[in-house]
Amino acid sequence: MEGLPVRLVIALVVGVASLSVMMGMIGDIDGLAATELDAQPQPEVTTPGDQSIDVAVVDPDGTRVTDATVIVRGGSARIDGVATARTDADGIATVDVAPELGPNQPDGTLTVDIKPPAGSDYVDERENTRVLVVTG
Repeated sequence: MEGLPVRLVIALVVGVASLSVMMGMIGDIDGLAATELDAQPQPEVTTPGDQSIDVAVVDPDGTRVTDATVIVRGGSARIDGVATARTDADGIATVDVAPELGPNQPDGTLTVDIKPPAGSDYVDERENTRVLVVTG
C-alpha cells in the first residue's frame, strides 16, 4: 500500500505517452488526414494598376480543385479591400486587382489565401506563393 501513489503516477505517465503515440499514428493515415492546398498564381510578377491574376488551386499531386475560394489581400503592396474569386471546373480563379506601391517603393507583394470547398478534406494552413508587384 505504501507504493500505490507512485505506481499510479507511473501508470498515468505511460498511458498518456502511449495514447500520444497512437494518436500520432492515426493522424498519419491518409484517409483521416487533411490535404494541404496550394495556390499557383499566373503571373507571379505584375505591375501596379488594373490586373487580372489567374490562380490555380492544386492539391499535393498537382490535381486542380474546383469550388475553392481564392482570397487576395494586400501585403507590402496595397489593394482596395480584399479580392475574391471561386475556382471554375478547371480549378482556376480569375481575380481582378489594382495593386499600388507607395512613393519610392520599387516592389511589394500581394498575399494569396484559399478557402477550401465546403465538406472537403482540404486545408490551407501553409503560406502560399505571393504575387510580386514591381514598378514598370
